[in-house]
Amino acid sequence: MPLKKVRAAVFAPRIPFRAVALALALCSGVSLVHADGVRAEIGNPLKQAGDLIRAGKGKEALAKVREADGVSGKTPAEQLMIDRMRAAAAQRAGDHAEAVRALEAIHPKTSGAEAGQIAEQIAASYAQLKNVPKANEWVSKAQQAGNNGATLKQLQSYLQGASGDYAAIAKDTAAAVEAATAAGKKPEEADLLRLADAYQRTGNSSGQALALEKLLFNYPKKDYWSAYLNRLPRKAGFSERFALDVWRLKLETGNVTKTDDYMELAQLAIQAGLPSEGRKIVERGFASKALGTGAEADRHKRLKDLAIKREEEAKANIANQAKEAAEQKTGDDLVKVGYAMATLGNVDEGLKLIEQGIAKGGLKKPEDAKLRLGMAQMQKNRAKGIATLRSVSGNDGAADVARLWTLIGG
Repeated sequence: MPLKKVRAAVFAPRIPFRAVALALALCSGVSLVHADGVRAEIGNPLKQAGDLIRAGKGKEALAKVREADGVSGKTPAEQLMIDRMRAAAAQRAGDHAEAVRALEAIHPKTSGAEAGQIAEQIAASYAQLKNVPKANEWVSKAQQAGNNGATLKQLQSYLQGASGDYAAIAKDTAAAVEAATAAGKKPEEADLLRLADAYQRTGNSSGQALALEKLLFNYPKKDYWSAYLNRLPRKAGFSERFALDVWRLKLETGNVTKTDDYMELAQLAIQAGLPSEGRKIVERGFASKALGTGAEADRHKRLKDLAIKREEEAKANIANQAKEAAEQKTGDDLVKVGYAMATLGNVDEGLKLIEQGIAKGGLKKPEDAKLRLGMAQMQKNRAKGIATLRSVSGNDGAADVARLWTLIGG
């Protein structure tokens, strides 16, 4: 499932290097160090450590910090500056145990927003050390200090996942998504991913489906299309008669790549009395090299020939089919023939027939008729087609397919 590709990125702890920026600001120059009452034998190696951190040389920076720390008779201000730089260098070097020791020495000497930021740093470092209880303890301290930032929330979600508490993740993340929606904002993509994953892990299939839908409608990426469309046929009440529609959506979103998929999709179109659509699908398969090569290249060629033959027959017979449909008591056949005519390239005449069928009434599936009308209209007037598709209702799949087509680019 595509969500597995992003799970590690979503739940990986990301440590914000606020301590790095703070240390560099304090040790940006010897004159500033002297102004703060820091002796040169301490300030100079700290300045060098800051330069090394900028260059990404964390281990070398730590060596300079230790040189400064070896000076005797340090004042509290000097020790604080050393500890800040030690935390920065340790984080840059990936020495999380050293970072924790330095940050825990700094924290009691801070207050307000800075205390909340340092607490978050400590929590993140403990997370890297796989010490979930201590990390959670410092997350709480960060929150108590007024830190409610996005990175802290992300870290909290990671820790909940590390402890297996996906029910808590679902609850907290659902609240964040609902709050964004209520404020008229688009929910964060990472929140929706976490929510879908948490629901999957807790066996909440309906919740996962809803989260995936929100993810797709807010961030219509290829992988999200794949995840959603693969689940759609299993949705309660979803009718098998929309199997071709699901395949069409997969094709339009780049999720048909395999030879067998192209073959199945083309055959479904031909069997549905839409040979022109089947021929176009086969041609796309040939263009992508999924068809026309390998041991079954001849079979692919036979399918293409069949689609072309059926398309020619359809063009020759469509006028008679339209005449016969008009003589029926209900509009079902008019809708069917009209949509087929639109796929054959005569969109204007096809639209007229579909509209006549809807006006005639007696339809077995009125919402299906609106779906086909909207899909045909999209070929001529996207805005009009979208308006029609948005009017499709029901819970058997027609409304689902219609709403998904509104996301497809014109």
